[in-house]
Amino acid sequence: MLRALALMLLATPLWAEEVHVRPGMGTLSAAIAGATPGDVLVLAEGAYLGPVIIDRPLTLQGDGQATIDGQGQGTVVTITGDDVVLTGLHITGSGTVNQDIDAGVKVVKGADRARIEGNRLTANMHGIDVHGGLDTQVLRNVIEGRRNQRMNERGNGIYVWNSPGTVVEGNSVRWGRDGIFSNASKKGTYRDNLFRDLRFAVHYMYTHDSTVSGNISIGNHLGFAIMFSDRVVLTNNLSLGDREHGVMLNFANGADVAGNLVRGGTKKCLFIYNAHKNLIANNRFEGCGIGIHFTAGSERNMLTGNAFLGNQEQVKYVGTRFMEWSFEGKGNFWSDHPAFDLNGDGIADGVYRPNDLMDHILWSQPAASLLTGSPAVQLVRWSQSSFPAILPGGVTDSHPMMQPISIPVPTDIAAFEAEVAGRWTQGQFDDIDPDDLGSH
Repeated sequence: MLRALALMLLATPLWAEEVHVRPGMGTLSAAIAGATPGDVLVLAEGAYLGPVIIDRPLTLQGDGQATIDGQGQGTVVTITGDDVVLTGLHITGSGTVNQDIDAGVKVVKGADRARIEGNRLTANMHGIDVHGGLDTQVLRNVIEGRRNQRMNERGNGIYVWNSPGTVVEGNSVRWGRDGIFSNASKKGTYRDNLFRDLRFAVHYMYTHDSTVSGNISIGNHLGFAIMFSDRVVLTNNLSLGDREHGVMLNFANGADVAGNLVRGGTKKCLFIYNAHKNLIANNRFEGCGIGIHFTAGSERNMLTGNAFLGNQEQVKYVGTRFMEWSFEGKGNFWSDHPAFDLNGDGIADGVYRPNDLMDHILWSQPAASLLTGSPAVQLVRWSQSSFPAILPGGVTDSHPMMQPISIPVPTDIAAFEAEVAGRWTQGQFDDIDPDDLGSH
């Protein structure tokens, strides 16, 4: 007990105090310059003109009515010291230079253990830029990005670069470019955030050994893009009414993708491109153009316990290898499988094969779709269903499930989902090229 008390006293200087700051030109910068490490600067209601730099352990505390305005110059609040806390503030008015990553708040390399909690950030190029600081916490902030016409010229809500130990939790991010863009980092935790009206909800590049859980993506161009990243845990997320892909694994290996729901108008619920050794289990993929598009030599992935419901095409697999999509006697649920279960064990007695030779021909030669209803095509399909040995390879589920898993959507989130229903049929595409989504 005495040792713990001693450590607390060392962590909080005995001379730290609460300092009340009034709004105005230069008052906040002066208060920071005159503060002792550990002080709490309490900002009264009003406008504080920035930009400002915090170079020592301080807490800046507002009641929601104190605004720090960067006046369009660079980053509004730059954190260069350890153990800085920002809470209850409105932060606005960053510069507009994207290549400089102008932001509402920037945590630079060497500034560790920052906590940015309960703030509102509006009209900044990037909302929060964690740029090298360790163990940063970004908690329960409301971030509203810019809405200029070209989405790719906007900034990200939260940008994480080379910042191990970052926790991003409980934030609401709307507009701008990507909700979270995590690049060249590791060991991050991104959970329970809400993302709306963005390009990507979560965009991973070279981010390893991290967790994306409990997040909600509504009406974005793409939900969760895991790219060039290994050992990511992607669990219990919702992708509702997103445009292109609900989940994308692109050069992603060793991921656990489990308990996620993708539904509502998305072109591809799950897109797997050159991704290996991933566990894809107990997800629900519903109402997409394609349930799962599997391509580019992806190998040793395990699919079990998933539900594929009402997708226009359940599986698109371009390849000739035979692939088994069940594990230890448990496969997946397929809404178009006319299954029966005589022994009542919950596993269908018939094997499910989603694609045949004609599917491969139609994917490689789209003009052949003109012959889809012809007697010759029907004869080929009947032959393959009657004589499976002549199938050209592809996906087989030897133990299909009789019942789909259920993943509930909270009432308030379902209301947001209803607001974006039909959005993509009305041409609300900004400047995004869907063929480019896999290259960002």
